[in-house]
Amino acid sequence: MKNGFTEFGLQPFLISALKEINFEQPTPVQEKLIPVIEAGRSVIGQSQTGSGKTHTFLLPILNHVDPEKQQVQVVITTPSRELAYQIHDAARQLVKFSDQEIEIGNYVGGTDKKRQIEKLNHRQPQVVIGTPGRVWDLIKSQALDVHLAAQFVVDEADMTLDMGFLNEVDKIAASLPKSLQMMVFSATIPKSLNVFLKKYMVNPVVEEIPVQSIISPTIENWLISTKSKGKNSVIHQLLTIGEPYLVLVFCNTKERADELTEYLKNQGLKVAKVHGGVPPRERKRVMKEIHNLTFQFVVATDLAARGIDIEGVSMVINDGIPDDLDFFIHRVGRTGRNGMSGVAITLYEPGEEAKISEIEKLGVKFQPKAIKNGEIVDSYDRNRRVTRVKDHHKLDPTMVGLVKKKKRKVKPGYKRQIRKAIELKDQRDRRVAKHQEFLKTKRQKIKQNRAKRNSGEH
Repeated sequence: MKNGFTEFGLQPFLISALKEINFEQPTPVQEKLIPVIEAGRSVIGQSQTGSGKTHTFLLPILNHVDPEKQQVQVVITTPSRELAYQIHDAARQLVKFSDQEIEIGNYVGGTDKKRQIEKLNHRQPQVVIGTPGRVWDLIKSQALDVHLAAQFVVDEADMTLDMGFLNEVDKIAASLPKSLQMMVFSATIPKSLNVFLKKYMVNPVVEEIPVQSIISPTIENWLISTKSKGKNSVIHQLLTIGEPYLVLVFCNTKERADELTEYLKNQGLKVAKVHGGVPPRERKRVMKEIHNLTFQFVVATDLAARGIDIEGVSMVINDGIPDDLDFFIHRVGRTGRNGMSGVAITLYEPGEEAKISEIEKLGVKFQPKAIKNGEIVDSYDRNRRVTRVKDHHKLDPTMVGLVKKKKRKVKPGYKRQIRKAIELKDQRDRRVAKHQEFLKTKRQKIKQNRAKRNSGEH
């Protein structure tokens, strides 16, 4: 798309807002789905973190909001408070240059419900953004009037299902007009989500953006084996080697995040902690400080991986490999944004090679690394032993027999003979291989010299 976002017929205030944040070219999901949403079609967008889906639905929605109508025109739900704040901030930034005020309400759990109801009794926002539980509470109490809303967005639908909010989303959808344009965005589409989709969506446009297109080529994926070393000390070294701009360390559990945060603080580092067990008010304060770059290091769980968008993350560290490998993509997607370089470091322990192989099937190419003398250096391929065993099987039948005999209980003299025979065979094979390589190089030089002579004759 040569002319970028201007091809979508967006109002001037939106184009000005996009210029302010240096958004010049739409992402693949934006390029495919913005025109579809503009045309009034319901959509299911399957895309990962970092694909630009938030602006995919915000731009066409805000392009058609009528500031003259003081009524709810759009409802957007998302399963985490952090993501609700993120979408709210993005929406406010987009309407910044609008001549007429477009009011955007943000309603999440853990905030003052009574105050929200009092405000809604005086004035209804045009755009509602919030978590399913709080939005449904406000509708149920008749404080929030959504019966005229024309558009409904369910963001992070799979996470909504996982966190048990689908029932509330169902009730919200049932409160909206039947002639509704519905937009569902999700990293994955579980079978258990299909019943809900079929209930409210008729012939939607389904667009899937492959995982491989989301892993930015500017991200280096490093793989470090912790072996006998404790993960805490390895992570401390990674955080203190060099000068990383902003580092996110992802843990699989809240308990592990608490443990690691406490350890790093005891080492003298200033660390922020974000997970579902942190009280809402404190989490909001911490998130504000993170965005203001008060912290250089952030320890978080996957709730944060799906719900937080922090600019300038230079490094991501996977303290543990997630059981759901989709989360690996979400974690890595926190860095390497907008063409910037980034490093994603995955720590693994003996016995986790199978998980690493599964990640590699997603298109991730790991660079083996190690920490030596306070520096991160290249390391060996973890599969080197497997390769060596495979080569062992290429021995001739006589040597295979000797190897098998070696495993039997035989006299010491026989063991020495077998071991010596194997060593001699290995030495002979190496000499033959070396000689063949020498002959190959010599033949290549002869060919090159002939080619030079022939070109000189012509």
